[in-house]
Amino acid sequence: MDYSRKISERLWNMPDKGELESHREETFIDDIIQKSHIEKELLSHLDGMKTVFDGGAGCGRFSILLAKHGCEVTHFDISQPMIDKAKELAEKEGVLDKITFVNGALEDLKAFNDKSFDMVISFDAPISYTYPNQEKVISELIRICRKRIMISVSSRLGCLPYLTNPIQKNQFILDETCDDPFVKWCIRNKTNAIEAFHFSKEAVIKLWKEGLMGGDSEIEEYEKGGVPWCITYTFMPDELENILKCYGVKNIKMAGPGAYARTLPNELLVKIMKDSQQRSDFLDFCHYYDSNPFVCGMGKDNLFAQGEL
Repeated sequence: MDYSRKISERLWNMPDKGELESHREETFIDDIIQKSHIEKELLSHLDGMKTVFDGGAGCGRFSILLAKHGCEVTHFDISQPMIDKAKELAEKEGVLDKITFVNGALEDLKAFNDKSFDMVISFDAPISYTYPNQEKVISELIRICRKRIMISVSSRLGCLPYLTNPIQKNQFILDETCDDPFVKWCIRNKTNAIEAFHFSKEAVIKLWKEGLMGGDSEIEEYEKGGVPWCITYTFMPDELENILKCYGVKNIKMAGPGAYARTLPNELLVKIMKDSQQRSDFLDFCHYYDSNPFVCGMGKDNLFAQGEL
């Protein structure tokens, strides 16, 4: 087993992961925008979709949504705490009987036959955490898909600004007074992060060329018993499109959820989000803007792609 899988298993199986991840849309505006974009795409492509495989399904944000729309969903995730939370939420929504929960890693999908599912989805970048097996994982997701595939992966162009902005997440905090520990950390460390920042041309060029965030330092931390962030492979738009085409995906469309919102300061984003009409209109326009192929690489975190088999 390679380190990416081992690190992912340790990170996502932390006991609090299920609870924390289930509240992301209540905590961060970029998560609201990304999930809204994906939901719009899913609900506009449900005709003829009866069975769905959700790979890296987390706390069931989309498994439950699709089950509520009549789909039979296989909820597949590496994290048992997240699966447990997803079961709890599915029961509350009355769709527990529409979802099959499977604990597993995306690197191993051999239990599923070719063309087993009408639709295959994998959102919020679990594919990127399977480095160096990311292309094989994509090919396997395509193999088990019969009609339509939708995925989001870490965007290289979208991630490059992180190396020049150590406080990028602060821009998207919805409520600075909430109890979320990561929100508190972002606020508490803002000044130190700015003071300690030093632009490294070498670092940004390295990410640009190699596409890899993480590596030796994460492995070292893991070996010491720590819980590092996943080693992450970031994709260029043309790279992802070519991989999908190589394995038979047609009519590919791409998007960069969060590209428009990156242009706004936190104060205005919060104001928009707290007014229901402005929020609805804003999310609609974000979906329109972020779907433009000229900005797809600059999504806040993810590069979204979909196509037909």
